[in-house]
Amino acid sequence: MKLDILHALNAERAARRALVVVTDVASGQQRLVKAADVAKDPLKDVLEKRLRMAKSGMEETPQGRVFLTVHVPSPQLVITGAVHISQTLAPIGQLLGYDVTIIDPRTAFASIERFPDVKVIAEWPDKALPPLGIDRYTAFVALTHDPKIDDPALLHALKRDCFYIGALGSKKTHAKRVARLKEHGLSDADIASIHAPIGLDIGAVSPAEIAVAIMGEITARLRLPAGPSSLKFGAVTPAEALGGTAVHSIRQGALVLKEGTRIGPAEVAALEAAGVAEVVVARGAPE
Repeated sequence: MKLDILHALNAERAARRALVVVTDVASGQQRLVKAADVAKDPLKDVLEKRLRMAKSGMEETPQGRVFLTVHVPSPQLVITGAVHISQTLAPIGQLLGYDVTIIDPRTAFASIERFPDVKVIAEWPDKALPPLGIDRYTAFVALTHDPKIDDPALLHALKRDCFYIGALGSKKTHAKRVARLKEHGLSDADIASIHAPIGLDIGAVSPAEIAVAIMGEITARLRLPAGPSSLKFGAVTPAEALGGTAVHSIRQGALVLKEGTRIGPAEVAALEAAGVAEVVVARGAPE
């Protein structure tokens, strides 16, 4: 690797900015593409795909075979609220490679005993959040139901381009939250980036199920190319499954439908012919 590329690479990584080193397999020539420059690069599509995957690999392109070395900052998950949901959400986040931090000034909740393997800061958000370096590789989740804790934290996150911001609460609770945030000068566009009610619509009831729904929505927002916040799961009839993606493999009689299959007219006909009454699909909800 040339020295100028190495210096640029180190500078981008130090600033927590993503980049891709493109190596032409035939010639060995290398170039560095910063995340901010991907949109105007001739390899835009494959670069965007690899950045979403956060995975290096070989690609065949019109310019020839290239190896894409992807450098993406470690994502972090910041949670306000040392609550029951957090007790499941935090370890799930760690399993998925997130640096997890929980913030809650209520020392009765924010304890090592309740979160033995997680970084917990028993401080108010205005003191705890600035040192964390919240940025576009941060997922921020507000879970306390206490405006004195959640609102300042949301204001902080909304100014820092987090890739995901979610807040617990019903539609009625969120409407009150929106009114309070507007009093701080936030626009409708700013507030629209908050996922509320939080989590994928999977019918979650228990704190652990809600944590799964939240982490699913965070993952969709991180990995899908467009419209991930509208991802919905549901069990529907074959006809209603048209346009969705099969969540599970289906084997019934001569029918074999693999997980991840896009449900088109032919798949609908095959499902109905096999007598399948219901199929679980994932799909983007209409805007």
